[in-house]
Amino acid sequence: MSQVTYSGEDVARLGKAVYDKLQTQLESVENMGKIVAIDITSGDYEIGDDVLVISDRLKARQPLAEMWAERIGFNAVYSVGGTLTRTAP
Repeated sequence: MSQVTYSGEDVARLGKAVYDKLQTQLESVENMGKIVAIDITSGDYEIGDDVLVISDRLKARQPLAEMWAERIGFNAVYSVGGTLTRTAP
């Protein structure tokens, strides 16, 4: 089985598009602030507190996953020297 390799811009664009489709499902009270890893090719995803752990769980199900990660309801996964801004109510 071959794998398509996407550019960073394509991964970001497709990852945000999948997130937008799943937004109402992802942005629940219990998920707010957690991280979601999304396989941009299948739409499969994993939610948790540690990006490495959820990435490994997603790769176990989708070995050829092209992944995008986002902090649910915020503008970034991590912040260095700044603050995360909440984007969801």
